Amino acid sequence: MDSSRLVSSAPASPASPAPTARGDGAREAHGRREVPGLEGLRGLAALYVLLFHCWLYTFPGYPDSSAPWWLDGLMYGRLAVVFFLILSGFSLAVSPARAGWRLGGVGPFLRRRAWRILPPYWAALAMSLVIAWFVVPASHFGPPTGATVLVYGLVAQDVFTAPTPNGTFWSIGVEAELYLLFPFLLLLRRRLGAVVLVAGVTLPVVARGLMAANASPVEGSNWLTPHLAPVFAAGLVGAGIVVASDRVRRLPWHGFAVLAAVPVAALVAVKGAVWTVDHYFWVDLAVAPAMTMLIAAVATGKPAFLLRLLTARPVRGLGDISYSLYLVHLPIVMTVIRRVAPHFVAPGLPTFWFTLVLALPASVLGAWLFARIFELPFKRNRSWKSLLAQVRSRAAATGPRGPAEATPAGP
Repeated sequence: MDSSRLVSSAPASPASPAPTARGDGAREAHGRREVPGLEGLRGLAALYVLLFHCWLYTFPGYPDSSAPWWLDGLMYGRLAVVFFLILSGFSLAVSPARAGWRLGGVGPFLRRRAWRILPPYWAALAMSLVIAWFVVPASHFGPPTGATVLVYGLVAQDVFTAPTPNGTFWSIGVEAELYLLFPFLLLLRRRLGAVVLVAGVTLPVVARGLMAANASPVEGSNWLTPHLAPVFAAGLVGAGIVVASDRVRRLPWHGFAVLAAVPVAALVAVKGAVWTVDHYFWVDLAVAPAMTMLIAAVATGKPAFLLRLLTARPVRGLGDISYSLYLVHLPIVMTVIRRVAPHFVAPGLPTFWFTLVLALPASVLGAWLFARIFELPFKRNRSWKSLLAQVRSRAAATGPRGPAEATPAGP
């Protein structure tokens, strides 16, 4: 498996302004009730992906990396795929869950998703192509080609293979396919229930895995959506916590999450990195329940210290730009590691620290600037008419005289 494909995924639900505490753990924003903490989870997950790439491209030999053992906690970037997709399914399903598991129209849903996801993605694609062509290639597949522009421009990278301009973009293709599947999954949840939905999506994947040689399927560089659909469905089902009874909401979901995670963590610790990477097909499925219950716990406001962390201003702010951070960080990291660091520090650990010091703040700052131009306007406006009106309003407010000069000061 291409190591650049080990992490995902772009945030999948529209972000919102910072929530405030309410008895039901939600707030009204942009016409719908938001769940506090989800944006913070998204921001921390994106930050972990950034750290993973700093680690991955500094130390050769993945998965039997040359990195020191005490950095091993940074190597499981693939599991960010699972977390992002579960969080995506959960976030998208919150509003339908409150509406009796009804979507309110497939067309409007897909238009909202396209409006929210595609403009920043295409802007990041253009940036990544320029950097991959003129600064540093994105992966060992070589520089992008005309096929790259076509395949990635159409967000078809999970179906067709082309040299990648940015190693994180594979997950955007998976997300796009899951968005198309989401209305059908929601219909199954409403008509047949959560158990049938989870079983119907998961059992074919398990059967495929068991029929592979040594029950260990070998993943390629695409066609990953069928494998990852069960974790997305797990998030969708988990969103039912927002409409569950008080008795269900009071259950210690954070404790359940820990109990579900312990066996998986123990297996990974005993078997080691190489085995884990070779068996991500099964590890993805095994860790999904723990991650789903963690998100459910946050949605119920537990544990309190974690919710306070996730809704703190810095983490909340990171969540607001998490999609941009995910899209633009890797070309920055690769530039620092391959083009800048060799002129100043030795390979290995010195390059890793140099990359953290330089690429981490540069990525966050770059994501903040990128988000202000290409992401946040599409989060705050739902149409071109609204967006253009906002642009004209700001242009008028910051015209030649500026807002402070518009009205002369009194004596």
